[in-house]
Amino acid sequence: MQAPSQFRATLTPHRSLSAQGFLIVMAAVGIVSFVAGMAFLLIGAWPVFGFFGLDVALVYFAFRANYRAARQFETVEVTPDLVTLTHVDAKGRTIAHTFNPYWVRVEIEEWKDGRAFLKLAEKGRQTLFGSFLLDEEKHELAAAIRAALVTARGGPRI
Repeated sequence: MQAPSQFRATLTPHRSLSAQGFLIVMAAVGIVSFVAGMAFLLIGAWPVFGFFGLDVALVYFAFRANYRAARQFETVEVTPDLVTLTHVDAKGRTIAHTFNPYWVRVEIEEWKDGRAFLKLAEKGRQTLFGSFLLDEEKHELAAAIRAALVTARGGPRI
């Protein structure tokens, strides 16, 4: 039997545009493209009308691809027995990495250009995670996981 979870976090990419917002944006793009296309059609440049329709289709498919990519998520779970990092991609494929809570380290690698990479490291192997988080969120998550590791290892309970 596995020990109860000391810490569990589910990480998901942020998407600021809701489904209703998507409909509003697509309606606005469609209306503007239709009106502009009609103007070109009326002056005799009928091929331009088709290109405006193509623009609307490309914007639609770009948004759909973005929403499809947003289905990915990652879960970090810390118990006294195990640290589990699970990646689920947009297609539902799952990859789980397990670590010993006594040996695993939470590291943040900061590059000169300002990017930060969050990883779990143990005995020469490293696993990156949370790539879609903001740098501030990565630092907060690292602190929370470190605190959970202290508790899981039998350290002070605050």
